[in-house]
Amino acid sequence: MKYKNASHVLPDELLKEIQKYVTGEVIYIPKPEEKKKWGEGSGARQFYQERNQKIQSDFQKGMTIDELMKKYNLSAGSIKRIAYRK
Repeated sequence: MKYKNASHVLPDELLKEIQKYVTGEVIYIPKPEEKKKWGEGSGARQFYQERNQKIQSDFQKGMTIDELMKKYNLSAGSIKRIAYRK
């Protein structure tokens, strides 16, 4: 991380306002980033979406709840919630 002198990059009015709170210290200003939804960074979100689509597809092809439970190692309630979701 490269440090910059605030007087070289900030307008005088903003610099004076910041100096009311912090003077002579180093502060970190983070980049503006949008908050990611759960599982987007790790890939878990996509994994579960794909798995759930497979469960719905298998259910529509005629697999029973019991067969889906064994195949995906999930409870009957979880399989039903996924299979009946629109």
